[in-house]
Amino acid sequence: MTEPINVHVWSDIACPWCFIGKRRFEKAAADFDGEVTLEYHSFELAPDTPVDFEGSEVDFLAGHKGMAKEQVAQMLGQMTQLAAGEGLAYDFDSVKHTKTLKAHQVLHLAKAKGLQLELMEKLFSAYFEQGRHVGHDEDLVEVAVEAGLDADEVGRALREGTYAGAVQADIAAAQQIGIQGVPFYIIGEKYGVSGAQSPEIFGEALRRARADMAAEAAQPGTAEAPQPGSAGSAQAETAQPETAQPETAR
Repeated sequence: MTEPINVHVWSDIACPWCFIGKRRFEKAAADFDGEVTLEYHSFELAPDTPVDFEGSEVDFLAGHKGMAKEQVAQMLGQMTQLAAGEGLAYDFDSVKHTKTLKAHQVLHLAKAKGLQLELMEKLFSAYFEQGRHVGHDEDLVEVAVEAGLDADEVGRALREGTYAGAVQADIAAAQQIGIQGVPFYIIGEKYGVSGAQSPEIFGEALRRARADMAAEAAQPGTAEAPQPGSAGSAQAETAQPETAQPETAR
């Protein structure tokens, strides 16, 4: 039996390209003739963001990027159109900008329970499409329950900071690998794909990873590739020449 292709993704809940990249990768995985396992890792695009930012997404980005509000509004309009092309209904007028560190902690709990992918989808939709707050404990518990997690367990993990260390380990691993922006995919423990690339580019990386696995299986004694962030792991190779993206909303 062919081994699954392991895919590691660094992303942030408040990253509009990350939700778009999720949809594009899902298309590639659906068309791929093989099994794919997916694991999300924590990344904070704006660590200094307050939990309760007073203002709109336009206000935040204008200050964060030093851009005119009119330019930011135009940029968000373009992003909304791109998202619509992937079947996503972004509503930046309703976004409640917040710090995402605690949301990442809940994602680690969800991973331990086998529900990480379900929760990631719920968090992205809550933030970009539904205008819900994802920075307060009570709000995160509500979203987590919708993904199938237990409310008491989520609340306890947040109060005790059970997964705070795991979040910081992900962030440190991203720095070690050299990740400077998200989404960032490591496919087959070897090929790096930066950004919300097309399904075709993701598909090519998956096929390359499968070919490598087949070649290694034919050579007994081949050393197993290190996990991302583990001691001695090298920066992932680029699966394709990187395609420049339009200016991101973050």
